[in-house]
Amino acid sequence: MPTRQRRSVLLTIIGCAIVIAMLFPLYWAFAGSLKTNNQIFAIPPTFLPTTPTFDSYEDAFAAQWRALVTSIIVSAGTVLLSLVVATPAAYALAHFKFHATTVLVTCLLLAQMIPPVVLANSLYVIFNRVGLLNSYVGLIAGDSSLAIPFSVLILRAYMQSIPPELPEAAYVDGAGDLEGFLRIVLPISRSAIITAALFAFLFAWGDFLFALTLLTKPGIQPITLSLYRFFGIFLTAWNRAMATAVITSIPAALLLVLAQRFITAGLTAGSLKG
Repeated sequence: MPTRQRRSVLLTIIGCAIVIAMLFPLYWAFAGSLKTNNQIFAIPPTFLPTTPTFDSYEDAFAAQWRALVTSIIVSAGTVLLSLVVATPAAYALAHFKFHATTVLVTCLLLAQMIPPVVLANSLYVIFNRVGLLNSYVGLIAGDSSLAIPFSVLILRAYMQSIPPELPEAAYVDGAGDLEGFLRIVLPISRSAIITAALFAFLFAWGDFLFALTLLTKPGIQPITLSLYRFFGIFLTAWNRAMATAVITSIPAALLLVLAQRFITAGLTAGSLKG
């Protein structure tokens, strides 16, 4: 076997081993969710459920459906707010020349380096004064504080690859800046917009720190916070806990699979024209 081919086979084996190691906890959670609690702790352990049962899913969904609805509302609100703010901001930074453009982009990059715990504590103080604690609006605004800077950077990089002749042609036809942005730029930037929306959704869906900090009462509770408390309440019912974890991961996994080609196009904006 040629050296190059052996190296390719070796790298493939190493890559498969890494993927298996990363996915094994997910498989173990799924397999455990189909077992009874006694089967999970059986010695020796079984890698396949001998008598699969979906009772744990029924119990988990009955206990967590309100939290799932809350997470969907917060995640959808975060996506909407992030795109409404980030899309025109990215277009302005990409196609209009400002003296402060470099400074603004640098600030956006620096915002990615701020630990979320610092933002969470600062937002708690602000929201406590304006009455946004324990509210959907407050939690959406908190999650958007992470999603918006990242979305602006992704969208700006893509919009910079759009030929300026396209919006200029719309201006010649009598369209204004807003009409050119809505009718020309947004349709071309679909891949980047979907990518930014997906990351904003994942930020909000997987958020635990902001939920723990900004929600001090049990009225509103996203799935991450509910899962954390579920472990505390049902510590011995590991099959139900694993079923809850599987249910929690399904929306994010589906979105990643469905939007995979848009993510690839959106993140390679620097090398491809829109």
